[in-house]
This record gives sequence, structure tokens and C-alpha cells, in this order.
Amino acid sequence: MTVTRFAPSPTGYMHIGNLRTALYSFLIAKHDGGKFILRIEDTDRERLVEGATDIIKSTLAVTGLNYDEGPDVGGDHGPYVQSERKEIYMEYAKKLVDMGYAYYCFCTKDRLEKLHEEDATGGYDRHCRNLSKEEVEKNLADGVPFVIRQKMPLEGVTSYVDSVFGEISTANSELQDQILMKADGYPTYNFCHVVDDYLMGVTHVVRGSEYLTSTPKYALLYDAFGWERPTYVHLPLLMGKNEDGSVSKLSKRHGAVSFQDLIKDGYLPEAVLNYIALLGWCPKNSETEFFDLDGLKAAFTIDGVSKSPAVFDFDKLLWFNGEYIHKLDDVKFRELIGDFIKSDIPDNINKEKMLSLLKTRISKLSEIDEKMAFFIALPEYDKELFLNKKNKIADFDIVKTVLLEAKATLCGVDSFDNDTLFTSLMPIAEKLAIKTGTLMWCIRIAVSGMAATPGGATEIMEVIGKNESLARIDVALDKLA
Repeated sequence: MTVTRFAPSPTGYMHIGNLRTALYSFLIAKHDGGKFILRIEDTDRERLVEGATDIIKSTLAVTGLNYDEGPDVGGDHGPYVQSERKEIYMEYAKKLVDMGYAYYCFCTKDRLEKLHEEDATGGYDRHCRNLSKEEVEKNLADGVPFVIRQKMPLEGVTSYVDSVFGEISTANSELQDQILMKADGYPTYNFCHVVDDYLMGVTHVVRGSEYLTSTPKYALLYDAFGWERPTYVHLPLLMGKNEDGSVSKLSKRHGAVSFQDLIKDGYLPEAVLNYIALLGWCPKNSETEFFDLDGLKAAFTIDGVSKSPAVFDFDKLLWFNGEYIHKLDDVKFRELIGDFIKSDIPDNINKEKMLSLLKTRISKLSEIDEKMAFFIALPEYDKELFLNKKNKIADFDIVKTVLLEAKATLCGVDSFDNDTLFTSLMPIAEKLAIKTGTLMWCIRIAVSGMAATPGGATEIMEVIGKNESLARIDVALDKLA
């Protein structure tokens, strides 16, 4: 059975790159009917952010990436928070020492800092690698602080096969004797994730390509314990567009790059998830880019993951989001839009009709106030807006005539719904021998003050009501006087 895990550090918000890793891990497991595990890697105590674990869990819940094992869910391999597994790591680190694949290092902070000053790129000089058994035992008995380092082979090459990038090889002479257990008794990421992945039965390790060159160190740990290596799946880098047209690694300077910020800005979770699924993965034999989570589970395969960096395009995400919003039913749309409406809506406004018109005109929920502003209050506009070549309106006389006729007609209309309004106004076009488009253009400009609007003239009047419609036509007639 395929078993994957998402193992974030609770150090802040959920970055889009983290969410993509979680999504791909989830899809690899679920495509084959496997298991998806959440594990919180909180051993870097200095970088912990209060509440970050809750953000991680709520993000997975909102996006539907439900984990089979993890905090609050349980399972056979708990605990699922690394700080609660501290004793486990020390036990396995000491096993490595006993087997000759790791060693105690008693170097002081001052010595290491001096070493770094002398050679900033040289790394650790393996000073404690060959201490005698007696020296080690004496230091331990005396309570001398220590770390445990991995004893890297000094010759040869370590290779592994990645499912996306193929065979990766590193000369062992380039590998540093990395720290496995820190002086505070906590493990480093480089050690604990290997132990946890093995103990939790993880078969596929999914992570960013920045770990490609680190993985030989992890492969050597598996080999030292005699454990079967997992399948490695390294994902392509996520890039952002710079102002000068170039691209660089995705960061805050490119815009909102956390899932929470995107949701606050009016993006739908399902749209974000669909879009990031395509950042580095190409579906096979598919004529659509639109996938719900079940569709992704069915379509996703590792061989569709690209080596090439993926560019996060906010314009493409905005388009995706708009398409998702437009497909919402009106009830769901009204439910979602509530938190984004900051303006006071007058009693004369037909709110339900207004939101129905706006639903197909916005690309993110946060645009709602701007888009509905003209319904609430007539914007300032110049009478030149009435002139229109397409509708053959070259002077203001025809506009004034149309509006006077429309006002007279509308005063006698009791039911201000779209169909009644349209039926009532149509005879004006025949009377004045003008096209319907000319008639409706004049009225629409008068009641909206805008060249482009969601909905036509009669739909806008249904939203703002009879009194406001007539008042706006009077404003237009004053401009034309």
C-alpha cells in the first residue's frame, strides 16, 4: 500500500509551496487507495509560531486533504508531533553510534565559531570523529554537552533514483558529518524525518527539489539501519514573475503567497487547489484544466510531474477563480460573499437580483464592493458617455428624446421587474424608429453612469427600483439640458 506524509514545520502561514507538497502527497496516496499521514515537525524550537499548527490543520480541512493518521485523528504510529517523540530519536541515534555510523561530538560553541571564522565554507573538521572509547565515556560521565553527528563515508559515491529527476549522485567527500541530535536533546530535521518515515511505514517521500542534493545523506541513514529506502518524489521549484519580466523563486514580493492570504482576498479554496495542482503537473489524455479533488485523485500520476520550474501566474489564478465563482449557484454565492460586503446597501436595492448579476462579473469575492458601487450611488460621469458610434448616437438630441420617452413610460409602470420593464420600453424604439440597442444604451448610461455594466438597462433598474431609476434619468436630462 502506498503511504505518504505531509510533514510541515509550524513556523507561520501555509505557503503555496507547502500546500502543493501536501496536495501531491495526498494525490499520490489516494490515486492508489493508500494512506496519507500528517506529521508536525516542531523540533526547531526557535522558529515555532504559536497557532501555526492550527493553521496547517484548518488549511487541510478546508481544502479537503483529510489525513488518515495524524494529530487529533490518531493512528497506529503516534504520536504525530515530533517534540513528543524525543526519546525515540535518541534511542536510534545511539544505535547508529554503536554500529559505527555516528559519533559523539563534544566541540564547544566557541571552537565551532572559531572554525567557521577560519574557513566559512569548510564545515566541521571532524575533530571528534576518532575519539577513543575511553575519552567518550569520560566526557559522558562528566556531563560534557554533546551532539551526535553522522559519520559519512570519506570515499566513493552515494546515489539514489528520484521519480522525477532520475538518478542523483553525490561524491561522499562532499558530504559533511551532519548533526543528528542537538545539544538540547532534540533531533535535527535531517535525522528525525528519516526515523519517522521508516517507523510510520512511509513508502513515498514527496518534497521540494531543494532537497535533491541533501537526500544522499538520508539514503545513507536508511542503509546504515538496513532499512529499505522509500521512493523519492522531488517537486519542481515554484517561481514568481518579477516586474522586469524575469522570474525568481516565489516569495512575498510577488504578491499573496500564503493560502490564508489568498482566501482573505476572495479566492475560493477549490480554485486555488485546482490551480496549484497544475503547477508542475500535466494531466494526461485530458481536454480540461478543471478538476475537483475526486477528479485529481483519479488523474494524478507521478510520471506527469515535470522537472521544469513552474511559474505562479496570478492572472491565471484569477481567471480560474472567476470561472469557479461563475459556476456557483446563487444561494452559495450569497453565502460566500457576505463577509466581503463592507458597504451599506440601501433598502431600495434588490440585493438578491444585484448579487445574481454581479456573480458573473467578478473574479474574486473581494471585488464585490467595487463592482456594486454604482448600484448604491450614481457615479459622476460626463454626458459624452452617451455618444456611441456602434449605436449611431452622434448627438445629444436623440439621447434626450429617448430619455424623455422612457421617463414618461416608466412613470406608468408598477411592476419594476426585468421582463415588464423590457416589454414596456420596447415600443419606444418603434415609435422613434431606432434600434433596440440605441434605446437601451441611452437608458443604461443614464441609470448606471458607466459604459460597461453587469446586466442591461432593465436589469439595473430592477435592482435600484422605480424611484431611483427615475431620479437618475432626471440627472441625465439635467446634464443634457
